[in-house]
Amino acid sequence: MTAGRSPVAANYVAGEWVKAGAGERLPVEDPATREVLGSVPLSGQRDVDRAVAAAHAAFPAWRRTPVPERARVLFRLKALLDEHHDDLAASLSREHGKNVAETWGEVQRGIENVEHAAGMPTLMMGDTLEDIARGVDCETVRQPVGVFAVVTPYNFPVMIPLWFWPYAVAAGNTVVLKPSEQDPLTHQRVVELAVRAGLPPGVLNVVHGRREAVEALIDHPDVAGVSFVGSSAVAKSLYARAGAAGKRVQALGGAKNHMIVLPDADPEMVADAVVGSVFGSAGQRCLAGSVVVGVGDVYEPVRDGILDGAASLTIGRGLDDGVDMGPVISGAHRDRVNAFIDEGERYGARLVMDGRRLRVPGYPRGHWVGPTVFEDVTPEMPIGREEVFGPVAGLARAPSLEAALDVLAKSPYGNAASIFTNSGRAAREFRYRAEISMIGVNIGVAAPMAFFPFGGARNSFYGDLKAQGRDAVSFFTDQRVVISRW
Repeated sequence: MTAGRSPVAANYVAGEWVKAGAGERLPVEDPATREVLGSVPLSGQRDVDRAVAAAHAAFPAWRRTPVPERARVLFRLKALLDEHHDDLAASLSREHGKNVAETWGEVQRGIENVEHAAGMPTLMMGDTLEDIARGVDCETVRQPVGVFAVVTPYNFPVMIPLWFWPYAVAAGNTVVLKPSEQDPLTHQRVVELAVRAGLPPGVLNVVHGRREAVEALIDHPDVAGVSFVGSSAVAKSLYARAGAAGKRVQALGGAKNHMIVLPDADPEMVADAVVGSVFGSAGQRCLAGSVVVGVGDVYEPVRDGILDGAASLTIGRGLDDGVDMGPVISGAHRDRVNAFIDEGERYGARLVMDGRRLRVPGYPRGHWVGPTVFEDVTPEMPIGREEVFGPVAGLARAPSLEAALDVLAKSPYGNAASIFTNSGRAAREFRYRAEISMIGVNIGVAAPMAFFPFGGARNSFYGDLKAQGRDAVSFFTDQRVVISRW
């Protein structure tokens, strides 16, 4: 079954595209047109068992494969991803809804992780020290662990899986991927390319589904570790459940990202950065700006710039020319975002731009939420505290950097935060005191490159080792210490 070209998604197990045992399927729709692009099965326990068994059986031979040979598979995959970059971006735009510039960038960020993981022959190197005692030497080596489960969300369905499985397989592990059931089709094409690149059967397996499939994966005794991205509530629960079974876990959760603007910042530059951060991808990203805190007299010009920038955005289907912002992923998510806007009004925030009744000509059935802006937002309000995951900005005032940092400290999340200033002293103070994992200085989206770690703090992350970079190598390997006397 050539699943990437079929309207029906299939599981990929032991080198074969196979039908799931479960009969229930969900439609996969273009969120701008509601056109059905395909369907995805909801796999059950037996499907998961089959995939884990395939990964477990493939592990011994893959572990023995020399690491340069494993890396060469990723080099070939990287070349294939480059070759199909434009097609993947178009497919992803159709399936997810964001514009092609955004999907092209997402594919590029995924490629960069494949490229970095291909450096595993260097990244896995250990250390050696002679004569730690007379005639005794010591060395460390990194070894793969076994089968890993990777559970990923809908908002970056190409990039986020590539945060995990390329590092895992390059290090000698095998993987069962459970992608989002809302937009799994484009990454299935990535899996096809990995097969073309020479990834052996059983090394990477795919199981589609919902909660039942996730729980079956994290409970399976042959799964050694779990990589997860999703809501904080699920991340916390998964971390506790898998950790109690002795598994390695990296669980990336939600966010409420603050952007602090000091009086010496350029209001025009800030407005451009904030509009891109808050409304890019319709706000459906864990690094999206959410609350903008203007310090002193800079508040009014920044507010006006944000309102002007938001009003100028062209909303439409992501595949159309000139579109700045597409729809949200589904009707259910549109209703969730609108409920947050309703709640913001009830709690006393002042709604100055309302996106709830947006209509897009030519696309009457799309899941539209327009740019939305609140003023007078406080940390006690749900709109100022909870993750909306939509194109909604909250604006707040503060008399000083100290007061702005107090606003930031009240957030239960710690994923990303940015400061806009020309003062090195203020930027250093912010970096020193923010207690946030990903910090931007005059940057709207503080997204680390593949060779740096990606992950939050507080309720935004559960685990010790984050995605990407050296953390990924450490997570997917166990460090052995060998002490020798000859």
